[in-house]
Amino acid sequence: MNVRYSTAFVEQALIKTYNREGRSVKSIAHDLGVNSCTLRYWMNKRTGIDRSALASSPERRPKDWTGEEQLSALIETNGMTGETLQAWCREKGIFVHNLTSWRTAFCAGGKEVAPAGGRELRSLKDENVKLKRDLVRKDKALAEAAALLILQKKFRALWDEEDK
Repeated sequence: MNVRYSTAFVEQALIKTYNREGRSVKSIAHDLGVNSCTLRYWMNKRTGIDRSALASSPERRPKDWTGEEQLSALIETNGMTGETLQAWCREKGIFVHNLTSWRTAFCAGGKEVAPAGGRELRSLKDENVKLKRDLVRKDKALAEAAALLILQKKFRALWDEEDK
């Protein structure tokens, strides 16, 4: 059975293959429903696809989006819910939580909403460790005080019995 693939399909398959990031050609061929030998033939033939151009233009990450693009994405997805929102996000290569964080940032009026910086985060961690240490010390002191009170009561009870 001789199957003919469109040039657009072949180009997309090659793009996916060249940007495979550690996956084997065989697994990508399986995902595409193409024989791995066919995919290797296309790679060897390189049907009009420049391998160096593919490596320099990877898919955009959500953090690469500019503020204007984020705003236009928020406007475009306003009112979308469920499957339509998920489909739109898949098409653009982002997640719903990216839209939510962008919305939060825009609602904050451009103020810093990102997690604390390195120095600030380190000082907060140090303070947390110090507070935990103090809590453990105070728990030990409280346990010691409770033990002394119990011993004191037992001692008084013992002397009261001997006096009688």
